[in-house]
Amino acid sequence: MSLGLLDQHLDHCVREAVAQGGDEADTKLHEASAAIARLVRS
Repeated sequence: MSLGLLDQHLDHCVREAVAQGGDEADTKLHEASAAIARLVRS
């Protein structure tokens, strides 16, 4: 379940933010990194 949500977030939100660039891209990449860290710890 968590992996699926992360995959959706990466596919939609992060991809779009990176395409736009700027602060939003940094924020979304940080969110994705934090989510991966939480998943690894669980």
